[in-house]
Amino acid sequence: SGVCAGLWPFRSAYGLTPRPQRCACTNGFPLIVSGTKNGGRSDEVFVSSVVLGELYFGALKSARFETNVKRIDSFAAGNVVLTCDQETARHYGLIKSKLRARGRPLPENDIWIAATAIQHDLTLLTHDAHFDEVDGLQLEKL
Repeated sequence: SGVCAGLWPFRSAYGLTPRPQRCACTNGFPLIVSGTKNGGRSDEVFVSSVVLGELYFGALKSARFETNVKRIDSFAAGNVVLTCDQETARHYGLIKSKLRARGRPLPENDIWIAATAIQHDLTLLTHDAHFDEVDGLQLEKL
């Protein structure tokens, strides 16, 4: 399994953007958070460092690991990488607590990805329906 470049439109808080934005996609990972940041409109593309970790793991176990790692490196270099900090951890704890109370667990990494998107007031682009379970998460389904 590798990383492939593609074009996907994304929705910001202000509606569908007029031009597609480049993103990378592989095996349905939620790769991009986009939309608004710090209260203003942004056409930037953001990616969670947790997603990069999942991508690197997949690339390193693939038959074409060198090529795939280079593609991920290039993708990361061309976009804003968001890392986890104390505020992210606070969001993570709240999300996980609410999911547990409802009996609706999500994979651990997906909770970190959702927490990052919520922390930065960004829209998460994903193929995964289970993100619908996260209160307050802005989603765009691919």
